[in-house]
Amino acid sequence: MGKVEAGIPEDDPRNPATIADNVGDNVGDVAGMGADLYESYCGSILSTAALGATLPLLASTPHADLSGVVNLMNAPMILAGLGIVFSIIGIFLVRCKEGASMKSLLNALHIGTTFSSICIVGAMVALAAMGVITWGIFGAAIVGLAAGIIIGYSTEYYTSDEYKPTKGIAEQSQMGPATTIIDGLAVGMFSAGIPIITIAVAIVAAFAMSGGFSDIGMGLYGIGFAAVGMLSTLGITLATDAYGPIADNAGGNAEMSHLDPQVRERTDALDMLGNTTAATGKGFAIGSAALTAMALLAAEIQEVDIWMTRFSSGSSAESFKALFKNFDWAGYGAAKANGTLINFFATQFNITVMNPLFLAGLFLGAMLAFVFCGMTMKAVGRAAGSMVNEVRRQFKEIPGILEEKARPDYARCVAISTQGAQREMIVPAIIAIVAPVLVGVVFGVPGLMGLLAGGLTTGFALACLLNNAGGAWDNAKKHIEKGNFGGKRLTDGTKNPAHAAAVIGDTVGDPCKDTSGPSLNILIKLMSMVAVVFTPLIVRLSPVIQNLLGFN
Repeated sequence: MGKVEAGIPEDDPRNPATIADNVGDNVGDVAGMGADLYESYCGSILSTAALGATLPLLASTPHADLSGVVNLMNAPMILAGLGIVFSIIGIFLVRCKEGASMKSLLNALHIGTTFSSICIVGAMVALAAMGVITWGIFGAAIVGLAAGIIIGYSTEYYTSDEYKPTKGIAEQSQMGPATTIIDGLAVGMFSAGIPIITIAVAIVAAFAMSGGFSDIGMGLYGIGFAAVGMLSTLGITLATDAYGPIADNAGGNAEMSHLDPQVRERTDALDMLGNTTAATGKGFAIGSAALTAMALLAAEIQEVDIWMTRFSSGSSAESFKALFKNFDWAGYGAAKANGTLINFFATQFNITVMNPLFLAGLFLGAMLAFVFCGMTMKAVGRAAGSMVNEVRRQFKEIPGILEEKARPDYARCVAISTQGAQREMIVPAIIAIVAPVLVGVVFGVPGLMGLLAGGLTTGFALACLLNNAGGAWDNAKKHIEKGNFGGKRLTDGTKNPAHAAAVIGDTVGDPCKDTSGPSLNILIKLMSMVAVVFTPLIVRLSPVIQNLLGFN
C-alpha cells in the first residue's frame, strides 16, 4: 500500500500499517521461530534420550548394562549443555568493520558459528574418549553438525544478493511481476535440492556409523544424536535468526524518526543480511525436524509395543488378540527377547510400499503438507486484505495523513493482524491434530506410519522451497533498492517499474517465508507427537474398524 499505491517509503510513519509490520517481524522471526527451534531442540534431546533408555528393549545393543544406558540417556543433554556455553562464547567473537559488504558481514557471523562448531567437535572427542559415547555415535553427531553447516551455506547461496540466484530475480523484475515470481519459484525449487540430498546422506551415514545395519536400535539412536549435533549450536544460530528482525525494526525506527538517510542505508544492509540469516535459521529448523521425526517414528514403534503388551495381557486379552488375525503372538515374545522388535513390527504390520494402507497414508501425508500450506496462505491473504482495506480507509477518511498533519490509527492495524492470526490458525491446527488420529484408526499402524513419512518428506521439500524463495524475493527487492537496475526511482524521478515488480515479488514471498514455510516444521513434529500420544486409541480401535471395513 505504501510503496506501490501511495508512493511513500517503507516504514514511513504516515502508513497506518507500519507499526503492525514491525510488530509482525518480532512475533514471526523472533518469538515464532524461537518457539519452533526450541521445540526441535527439546524434541531431539528428549526423543534421543528416550531411545537411549529403551535400547536394550529394542535391539541387541552392547549397552545393555545400567551404566551404558545412563550414558546413552545423558549424552544428548550433556552435548546440548556444552553447545549453549560454546554458542555464548561464539556470539562475542562476531565483529565487523565500518562499511562492510554483505559478504564481509556474512563472514563475520561465520566466525562465531565456526568457532562454536569446532568447540562442539572437541567436546564430542572428549566424550568419546571418556566412554560416554561410542566413536560411532561421535561420527553420527559430526554428520548432523556438518549437515547443518551445509544447509546453512546452501541457504546463503540461494537467498543472499551476493550470488547469482537472487541477482537473477532482480534482473527478471525488469520484465514485470510475472517473471519476478516465476524466477523466484524456480530459485526456491532449485534450493530444495542440496538440503534434501544433505539430509538423505546424513540419515544413512548416521545410521551406518552408529552400527544401524547390524543393530537397528543403535542406528535410530545415531540418527537422533545427529539431530542433537545439528542443533548443538542453536544458541548462536537462533541469535543470527533474531538478528534479522532486529535490524529490520532498526530501519523502521530510523525511517519513522527521520534520521539521516545514511542510517537507513546501513540498517538496510543489515536487514538484507538478516533475511539470509533468517532463511538459514528456517533451514536448520526444517532439517532438524526431519532428523527428529525419525527418532519420533521410532518412539511410535515403542508406543505400539507398550500398548500391544498391555492390551494382550489384561482381562480382555483373548478378545483383543482375536482382532489381529494374522499377528504372530508367539513370535512377538521371541522378538522382544532377542532384540528384533522393530523389524518384527515392520513385517507383522506390513509397513511397506506394497501395502495399500501404507501407500494411502503416504499420499495423505503428502497431501496434508500442501493443504496446510494452502490454508495458511489463504489466512495471510484474508488478513492482509483486511489490512489493505483499513489502510485505504484511513488514507481516505483521515485527512492530512500523507501531509503528516494527522496521526494514523496504528493500533487498528495491529489488532487486525493479531485477531486474524489467532482466528485463522484454528482450523489448520485442528487438521494437524485430527488427521493422525483419523488415519491411524481407519488405516491402522501402517497407514499412520505412511502418513508421518509422507508429511515428513513432502513437508521438508516444500518448506525449503517456500523459505528460500521468500528470502530471495525479499533480497532481490533490496538489491534493486541499493541502486541496481534503476533503484527505487529512475533518474528523472519517475517510479521504477522494476522496483514495483520486485515489491510485488516480496509481497508474494512474505507468506511463503514467514508463514507457510516455517509452519511445516510444526506440522511434521505435531503430527508425530499426536501419533505417539494417541497410540493406545489407534492400537485398540484400528483392528475393530478394519474388520468392519473388511481390511483384515
